[in-house]
Amino acid sequence: MYLDKAKKEEIFNQYGKSATDTGSAESQIALFTFRIKHLTEHVKANHKDKVTTRSLTQLVGKRRALLDYLYSSEISRYRAIIKELGLRK
Repeated sequence: MYLDKAKKEEIFNQYGKSATDTGSAESQIALFTFRIKHLTEHVKANHKDKVTTRSLTQLVGKRRALLDYLYSSEISRYRAIIKELGLRK
């Protein structure tokens, strides 16, 4: 499996406040970004997999919603996570 418990803890530890900080917007955005990168590679190899394509679109929407929330509430946190993850915009 591409996303096991150790990998999740590593992502939460790096982008959140601690390894158990699973609810902060930054940690959720980082987790969504990891999953989006994985699914993007899968869809490139399996272009007829429409279910995965739809799941990828939903994940991008969830990440966009969290980024919009951060942008409206705390612009400094938004800019930091965009820069750290290397996302556009």
